[in-house]
Amino acid sequence: MPRPTGRVLTLLELLQSGGTRTVAELADRLGVDGRTVRRYVDQLIDLDVPVESVRGRYGGYRLGPGYRLPPLMFSDDEALAVLLGLVAGRRAGLTTTEHTASETASAKIRRVLPKHVARRLDTLLEALAFTDQPGEFDTPDAGVLLTIADAVRHRRPVSIRYTDRDGQRSERTLHAYGIVAHSGRWYVTGQDAQIGEGRTFRLDRIADARTLPGSFEAPAGPDPAQRVVSGFANAEYRHEVTLQIQGTVEQIRARLPASVASLEPAADEDGWLRVELRAERLDWLPPVLASLNLPFVIERPDELRDLVIAFADRLRSHAAQL
Repeated sequence: MPRPTGRVLTLLELLQSGGTRTVAELADRLGVDGRTVRRYVDQLIDLDVPVESVRGRYGGYRLGPGYRLPPLMFSDDEALAVLLGLVAGRRAGLTTTEHTASETASAKIRRVLPKHVARRLDTLLEALAFTDQPGEFDTPDAGVLLTIADAVRHRRPVSIRYTDRDGQRSERTLHAYGIVAHSGRWYVTGQDAQIGEGRTFRLDRIADARTLPGSFEAPAGPDPAQRVVSGFANAEYRHEVTLQIQGTVEQIRARLPASVASLEPAADEDGWLRVELRAERLDWLPPVLASLNLPFVIERPDELRDLVIAFADRLRSHAAQL
């Protein structure tokens, strides 16, 4: 491709990124003078690309609204970055509707890759290992995701049709503060306008979302990710567990993160922290407590105390056989 033609395409890419670009900025990026930039703009206009001239101190050039972009052009490294992002997102559950969209996007890019780039990608994927196994995730509807994202950005109420984990359906008005990706799932957190309380909803359980008139002010305080994580720690589960552990916040958080447990200083106990958490099952807790290697006291439930004693007996029995 002759260099002038390559620069014209580069100019188009710069204009596609949005906003108004000054002649000086474009000249610097293209390595040419201002008169040459104007000549390249004329070439784009001859190709029916609607480049608009903006007058004034901060004027320059921009693309006209509604312009249909031509096919994207990636460098080798950009193509590899996109494909690896699709692979990682698919494994982490950060896809929408189904895995089909990311798979077809990957296939389209791979079909037009130069052979040497495709070989580099295949070599990397063959050498790449993940510490976790790919999971099966319930992915959200892309339309729902984009509607709620728009409501978050413009601080507009949104009506949602939601099905909870017990299968009960309801229609709610939500003041959405933010969208959070956590452990392979998408969540939206905000205030349920009917009850005036903060809530977190799984996006894959939202069947429909539509923006409503009006607006709201997001409150100060924890950011959306912190709201989601702390909500998990306070959710309703079968067992309510209260412990006292002698150690630092960092030591305890290494095994009991904020999404699992809440911490606060224990009353009249210097160096001890009160730990509260909720869980559907208790059998995972004894090995976690043992791995902390810190003194602890179980306040409730008695069932956990029995499980810890049984776990210790098993360890003692295994050690005696060595």
